[in-house]
Amino acid sequence: MASDQHKIRERVKLLLEKPGNGNCADCGAADPEWASYTLGVFMCLSCSGLHKNIAQISKVKSVLLDPWSSSEAEFMESVGNNAAKAKYEKIVPAFYYTPTHKDCTLLREQWIRAKYERKEFQCVKRQEPYSAGYREGFLWKRGRDNGQFLSRKFILSEREGVLKYFNKHDAREPKAILKINTVNATFQPTKIGVNNGLQITYLKDNSTRNIFIYQEDGKEMVDWFNAIRAARYHYLEVAFPGASKSELLQKLTRNYIKEGYMEKTGPKHTEGFKKRWFTMDDRRLMYFKDPLDAYARGEVFIGSRENSYTVLPGLPPNIQGYHWQFGITIVTPDRKFLCACETEEDQKDWIAAFQTVINRPMQPQEYAVEAYFKHKP
Repeated sequence: MASDQHKIRERVKLLLEKPGNGNCADCGAADPEWASYTLGVFMCLSCSGLHKNIAQISKVKSVLLDPWSSSEAEFMESVGNNAAKAKYEKIVPAFYYTPTHKDCTLLREQWIRAKYERKEFQCVKRQEPYSAGYREGFLWKRGRDNGQFLSRKFILSEREGVLKYFNKHDAREPKAILKINTVNATFQPTKIGVNNGLQITYLKDNSTRNIFIYQEDGKEMVDWFNAIRAARYHYLEVAFPGASKSELLQKLTRNYIKEGYMEKTGPKHTEGFKKRWFTMDDRRLMYFKDPLDAYARGEVFIGSRENSYTVLPGLPPNIQGYHWQFGITIVTPDRKFLCACETEEDQKDWIAAFQTVINRPMQPQEYAVEAYFKHKP
């Protein structure tokens, strides 16, 4: 019996070498060691845990450690990741966010449920919650001043090109109108302190404004996220008619390049350094007193090397007033910005983040943003 079991397990292991099976069927992580023997897919350890939430559909086993029957091995041979993808991801909308192993649990779990449990990508009608062009509902929004989450009505309208919310359920006029052309959305459960927390940013008078929202129902939050992406996609198709699909998809939503605490001093370099929360959002470096502030205390445009932007380790001589020892000097055409990090690792990570932006040539539309920053009062 033991030798039979060994042969069957080796048979299943060999399937990992077939095209498509060498990466997790759900998040793309390399070298999966788990499998759903009812769906016929191979997956990573992390996604196998999420499959246990849909145990009525998916039953998982370790490829290397668990016993396998010959019928289970035959089923795995008959399906595999590529065939399952062709079935369960038959009609994924272009704008729909397909998560990777780096994404939060919520996005990965709802992707798995959408594929196997709700079968959303086998029937277009099931995609209406995020592809209809209009969505309304109640979400918990964090108050700007008191930090309390209160229920607010939100409406997303592709036709109007806006996302808006109302402070009172019967209010006729919205409290705020967010134009789709400047909206970004990114899941931030750890930062916001709630599992399904979503950070939405938009530009108001060319300054960044944050709002933080969540809903207890994970599907609802991911539907809102993909509805925003759909609205952005259709707006960009009109705004950039010559752009390729891949170029548009990169612009739908973005995660921040880096976030974290650094110390900073003022423009004269004589003030004491103060601890601030920094966010690197594409070419905008913003700093906040608190990570959940609605508005940034300041924003700095980070251009490209060709336009005289550089980043250097350390601080200029004779600078005083800092507590953290690992300095960074950001050089722009107009002035130097001085920051300090708590650890050498933080310093290296921030410098690497700045360099990814500085090493990238500026796009034509980014010159207009740079010009605004230069003339900002």
